[in-house]
Amino acid sequence: MAYSGHCACGAVAIRIDGEPLVVRQCWCAQCQKLAAGGPTHNAIFLTADIEVTGEIASNRRMAASGRELAWSFCPACGTQLFAASSAGPHMRAVRLGLLDDHGLKPTIAIWTDDAPAGATIDPAMEQYPAQPPPPGAPR
Repeated sequence: MAYSGHCACGAVAIRIDGEPLVVRQCWCAQCQKLAAGGPTHNAIFLTADIEVTGEIASNRRMAASGRELAWSFCPACGTQLFAASSAGPHMRAVRLGLLDDHGLKPTIAIWTDDAPAGATIDPAMEQYPAQPPPPGAPR
């Protein structure tokens, strides 16, 4: 199945020819800042399956996991596009809000120990208090 989407202003478009390795929500402190206090919702795809058109901007920082994290966004409207970790350069965490009619739902919540008081995390989801194993690794 192919997925597609675009930023809020339409300057950046994405097409993905592949299925996600995993769909998860992230409660780490950095993601909460990017998502205005809630988690980010991400589908992890192979980088090789992703095609992006339009200009993008990126920022980098060391994450709580000790890995370098880069997150990309539209420089015109600020829409979050995707993130990449130095631990998995062959993967991208595509923000679900970027995708059109995707039908994807997180099945894993990560960095739950960083969730703020009052956060609601679906108890049916697999949960990790911090960094989970990489997609495809034994759990």
